[in-house]
Amino acid sequence: MSFISILFALLLEQARPLGQMNPVHNANRGWVRWVMRNFDTGKAHHGWLTWSLAVVFPALLACGIYWLLVWTLGWVAAVVWNIAVLYVTLGFRQFSHHFTLIRDALYSGDEAQARQKLAEWMRIDASELPRSEIVRHVIEYSAISAHRHVFGVLAWYSVLAAIGLGPAGAVFYRIAEYVGRYVNRSLLPTDLSVSPSFQGSANRAWYLADWVPVRLTALGFAFVGSFEEAVDSWRQYAARYPEDNDGVILAATAGAINVQLGEPEEIGGDQQVPQSVHLRAFVGLVWRTVVMWMVILVLLSLARLLG
Repeated sequence: MSFISILFALLLEQARPLGQMNPVHNANRGWVRWVMRNFDTGKAHHGWLTWSLAVVFPALLACGIYWLLVWTLGWVAAVVWNIAVLYVTLGFRQFSHHFTLIRDALYSGDEAQARQKLAEWMRIDASELPRSEIVRHVIEYSAISAHRHVFGVLAWYSVLAAIGLGPAGAVFYRIAEYVGRYVNRSLLPTDLSVSPSFQGSANRAWYLADWVPVRLTALGFAFVGSFEEAVDSWRQYAARYPEDNDGVILAATAGAINVQLGEPEEIGGDQQVPQSVHLRAFVGLVWRTVVMWMVILVLLSLARLLG
């Protein structure tokens, strides 16, 4: 069931991707803000209560709907529900669209257009960035986005679906990721304030929730890329910055495709300076990792059927 659900969700997302401003994501933002408005009082224990209500409750609701469909309409309806949830939680095209525009601009020699698209995507000042820095930023942001929008969702979904919780893992991961971003962003005057207790709880919960998926993604990049270099870069970075999950992804990516990411003293100091050719290598790395995931899920499904 997991393989079929993921396959159809990925195909549907490629054929008709959701826009960034869609009813489901708007409802998610509204839910998180409502919970914060009503439960974030600033006390330490209320920080964890607020996070649990914002993240865990929707995941349990998704699981409840899944089993309600199983008991009332059968497995086919439950599979359709899984596909629907994965469709709105997976976001391959949400970052690949920006990546493609910047890559095409660089390939055509239009660096000004590439800088403009990069600034719009990452909300940074890219007006003075040289070509190598444009490539570096694109690969870094795309690697983190690929993990958060694809591989992290697949990891949580696959594990919880295997123990009968349906799409709860996908919902849990997606909302936990959104809350983790929300509490650390620069708030507008009209936004809700975030208490230090809720911010601390959300950051710690997101770190723990993403710890295993990050390392699964890094391992996947290592398997389908340059294994020894990826693992060595990952190991060295993790030893220096043990609390940085995103850095593990970047370190594994740097080693897997032999490109320098981050600062030379941080990630990939011995790798090549980023060039346009590394964009093609990164695309291949991501798609090979997706194929690897699907093959693993097929093998696990066959093992369950034969067992």
